Amino acid sequence: MRDPEEATDGPTDPRVHPEESPGFGEEPDGLEDIEVSRDVTIGDASPRELQATDTAPLHGTDAGAKIEDLVDGDPVERRRAALALGEGRPTEAAVDALIEHGLADDDADVRQFAVEALGELGGGRAEGPGDGRAAEVAVAACDDPDPWVRAEAVVALDRIDRVEHAEAIEAALDDEHHAVVRNATVSLFKLRGEGMLPVLLELSHADSERLREWAVHLLAGVDDERATARLKAVAGDETEPKVVRSTATRALDADPGKFRRQFSGGTENDSADLPGENTLNRRPDL
Repeated sequence: MRDPEEATDGPTDPRVHPEESPGFGEEPDGLEDIEVSRDVTIGDASPRELQATDTAPLHGTDAGAKIEDLVDGDPVERRRAALALGEGRPTEAAVDALIEHGLADDDADVRQFAVEALGELGGGRAEGPGDGRAAEVAVAACDDPDPWVRAEAVVALDRIDRVEHAEAIEAALDDEHHAVVRNATVSLFKLRGEGMLPVLLELSHADSERLREWAVHLLAGVDDERATARLKAVAGDETEPKVVRSTATRALDADPGKFRRQFSGGTENDSADLPGENTLNRRPDL
């Protein structure tokens, strides 16, 4: 059983620890009384759109039918087909379809899911059609106009080969969106460990509280007086959101070596809520 104090999968998330959520224990009179302090987007997606990440309806369907949906389906069908193609055997046809149609789609979610699928096809498997080209298009997707596509591209590069693509991942640290920077930081921490200290110290002062939260979480794996001093400062800073302070407090209690050994990161799908859904890289859509 994992030591909860290690928090190796990521910072405390209000969905996992409701007591850390702003407003816990309060009884507001209405929605207007609820304060949302994090960068949450209130979406208007339909139930069908929310089910686009569920690839179960395509289980048992051959690649040709999935490709047909990716090419000619409506947005929901195209999103589901892109993800489903990433679950199958890497073939030239699947890779071609994801590159030529998925990544060229006007719908940003389709492009994001296509990048995710290419990361699946090109990473952690025997050599095949997904190798090489998947990485090439993932690097290109790091310049996509949509930040969530860029963030997913970093995930794909981490999965395919974070060592080979460290330069592209490091370049993502300069992105303007917190999710892209966060994914790059996690990937590079897996690769460099304590060598990420300067970056983590800088990010602990970032404007985004999510970046500050991840920075102090990863500082748990750095055995250095500068890391300890920064964690103590954040833990005692009453101007910081509670979730950031509590993450810093837990980081102070962690054993750095054990943390690095157990750290499983947040750029892969092993902690997904739904099929095809990466909890680190999904926009809240409440």
